[in-house]
Amino acid sequence: MSDHHEGQRVSRRSMFAGVGSIGLGTLLAACGSQAGGSTTVTTSTGESQALTPQTATDASDLFSGVNTCTLTPDTTQGPYYFDADKVRSDIREDRQGVRLRLALKVQDSETCAALPNAVVEIWHCDAAGLYSGAESQSSGGGGGMPPGPPPEDGEKPGGGGPGGGGGDQDLVPTDDKRYLRGAQVSNADGVVEFTTIWPGWYTGRTVHVHVMVHVSNERVLTSQLMFDEQLNSAVFARAPYSEHTGRDTFNDGDNIFEDSMLLKVVPEDDGYLASIVLSADSDQDGA
Repeated sequence: MSDHHEGQRVSRRSMFAGVGSIGLGTLLAACGSQAGGSTTVTTSTGESQALTPQTATDASDLFSGVNTCTLTPDTTQGPYYFDADKVRSDIREDRQGVRLRLALKVQDSETCAALPNAVVEIWHCDAAGLYSGAESQSSGGGGGMPPGPPPEDGEKPGGGGPGGGGGDQDLVPTDDKRYLRGAQVSNADGVVEFTTIWPGWYTGRTVHVHVMVHVSNERVLTSQLMFDEQLNSAVFARAPYSEHTGRDTFNDGDNIFEDSMLLKVVPEDDGYLASIVLSADSDQDGA
């Protein structure tokens, strides 16, 4: 497996909790060398700092009935994944939309044991269907969306839009935006938490969030998370989503959707809390 497919990181521009400059490559390497607890890294100032994996708040009973030990479906990463080098929990930046707190628990698909010190990345489009780092492509500009390759035998085709085709080659960003992208380190219970907005939609795909899990510096799971259509409809009736009309693809017509990708969603304050258990083949033995 090449360095590219092992999830190696080279950028050094991110900030982790305001502690020095820590690249995601440094974080992945550090997490890969730790069995649990906090991770120690060296910042750009030469100081050693302990990074405590993030703990999801009030998450004790979030994960009952939201997946089992069955291996989570692996999907294409889509054409718009790249190392955003943003190790953070709140990924909203200036994007407007319905608040979504996303709690993810990562476990081993064979043993069902939690996977601490896993690096979990998510990325998704904004209320208008745009991806940061690829605003021109995801809006149909700059030559349009890249076409997807033909599916392999037995695989679902990914469709023509972002997240559906384009294979698994990392994107070279075409703008300096990084909203709605971020990474976190799982705690002792295998849990990470993000604050984001409810994703929008774009032609050819249902509503989804991309997720990638790294264990021991390798990409062990790339998947997508979906939402109940009644909730999608309720959210899209509100601004700014209501300004984007003509949605053409729903869960039952999406080429990637599977029931096991559905998030468990409950109302919370001014938005929603969504959770799911991700079962990854952490030793990559195919089981």
